[in-house]
Amino acid sequence: MAVIEQRLAALGLVLPPPITAPPGVTFPFEFVRLIGNRAILAGHGPQAADGGDAPPFGKVGRDLTIEEGYQAARLTALSMIGSLQRALGDLDRVAAWGRVFGMVNSAPGFNRQPAVINGCSDLILQVFGPTIGAHARSAVGMAELPFDIPVEIEAEVIVHP
Repeated sequence: MAVIEQRLAALGLVLPPPITAPPGVTFPFEFVRLIGNRAILAGHGPQAADGGDAPPFGKVGRDLTIEEGYQAARLTALSMIGSLQRALGDLDRVAAWGRVFGMVNSAPGFNRQPAVINGCSDLILQVFGPTIGAHARSAVGMAELPFDIPVEIEAEVIVHP
């Protein structure tokens, strides 16, 4: 078994299935675009076990606590890793996480976006370790996010051939 798959199993983490669009919605893009040795991950949200969006929904700082936002960011990281697995076939091909861009559906006045997106960063570091998992990051607040999800995160990773 591959190293990253073993780590996921040891952590009790299960990768979700491919993302399913809400009724009436199409996704005219790839969730992972491979270009040379780079994998560019489109914006992902928290994903449920059935492939759809995972609750709770709404704005962090009004409808969700920081901890609920943190958990949503963890689910989002797991969704991103699942998309990488399907695109690469082997998560051990990930050589380095380059950057993570986290967007938080924020209530007016909420300014703790980094604490929310730490849910994603912490999971990446747990799964890939401090060398491969180290990444640059931004965490910003947004007035709205699609389908009222609490976080949306995109990333870029470097891959081995």
